[in-house]
Amino acid sequence: MSGTVNRVILIGRLGKDPEVRYTQDGTGVVNFSLATDETFTDRAGDKQTRTEWHKVVAWKRLGEIAGEFLTKGKQVYIEGALRSHKWKDRDDNQRTSVEVVASRLVMLSSKSGARQETSAPEVNSHSGGQNATGIAEPPLDEDVPF
Repeated sequence: MSGTVNRVILIGRLGKDPEVRYTQDGTGVVNFSLATDETFTDRAGDKQTRTEWHKVVAWKRLGEIAGEFLTKGKQVYIEGALRSHKWKDRDDNQRTSVEVVASRLVMLSSKSGARQETSAPEVNSHSGGQNATGIAEPPLDEDVPF
């Protein structure tokens, strides 16, 4: 097999409200943290939960929709690709950060907190690197609860 794949699929809850910003040319970008949990039994037979935090970024219309509809605690399905960034901090130490660049987003919680997968809008973007274009697909039912 000669190809490679960089695909991430996450279902989790937002750790805080999304941070919406705009670049100098007016491109929307939103950042948020997403928590995923793993439950396992340790050697002593006790149930343990491990939480992993993920940095997520969404660009253009996808980011604008995420900023408008997502809030802390909401459950969301994210598809995207991993991107790493390297930089030097103030003390000249090499640092690395990894984030998920979202290309698809499905809201699994309504504003009331109830899980409503069938009526939640689904948003896709065409992967074009950081400046992915978000395209909203209209819900099937026009009486959307949010």
